[in-house]
Amino acid sequence: MKKLIFMLFLFIGIAAQAQSKKVIDKPTIVEASCGECQFGMKGKSCDLAVRIDGKSYFVDGTKIDQHGDAHAEDGFCNAIRKASVTGEIVGNRFKATSFTLIEDKK
Repeated sequence: MKKLIFMLFLFIGIAAQAQSKKVIDKPTIVEASCGECQFGMKGKSCDLAVRIDGKSYFVDGTKIDQHGDAHAEDGFCNAIRKASVTGEIVGNRFKATSFTLIEDKK
């Protein structure tokens, strides 16, 4: 009986790990900003992050400074912006294959 329960928990653990990858293959509009300054994420410096389905992820594949001055009035450290992205969520990070900032209409 102990072996059966152990095998059940082992199977559940493996199945849960297999579901930690989500692919976004069509351009999707997400919130983008500095993870530390705007999304309250733990980090060592200002790093680009996106919020997808209410959860924040640091971004790999592009850097915060590639999209303008992060500390400008409308920069990522001072504002939450919209971006069109594709990529995949692997673990707790978003691996971007495309990242296009959407300009605010004024």
